[in-house]
Amino acid sequence: MKLTEVPLTTLDGARTSLAAYGDRAILVVNVASKCGMTPQYAQLEELQQRYADRGFTVLGVPCNQFLGQEPGSAEDIQTFCAMNYGVTFPMLEKTKVNGRHSHPLYRILRDAPDAAGRAGRVRWNFEKFLVAPGGTITRFRSAVEPTDPAVIAAIEAALPR
Repeated sequence: MKLTEVPLTTLDGARTSLAAYGDRAILVVNVASKCGMTPQYAQLEELQQRYADRGFTVLGVPCNQFLGQEPGSAEDIQTFCAMNYGVTFPMLEKTKVNGRHSHPLYRILRDAPDAAGRAGRVRWNFEKFLVAPGGTITRFRSAVEPTDPAVIAAIEAALPR
């Protein structure tokens, strides 16, 4: 199955896929509301605001697999993100990113190597996968901030022409 054909469900229960985003560059990020890296939401929203008009979107993917740091319901997650970080980018339903029951989206994304050439399991919350139009995937580990120059350069290179 192609990455753009993988069925997805939004936080509010609607069916979608990456194909719904057309030729946009998409930064897929597994997020959590009770993590030391949760303040990255602010930078993710900053990227959304800066590049949305140029063919970019952040796609948040809540995940509770890392020390139970995303325990809330869909409504809790939506409220937390809106009230604390003013999140306007789309969010998917809570998803497993690792293991035998991981979502098919992440089974594909995990094959992409990071800057050190390592692919495989998602190590922590806020790991980022930039999906360029055409399907090229660039991976950034959790410690790489969303506004890091390497992420910005990758986004700008992936924006539709």
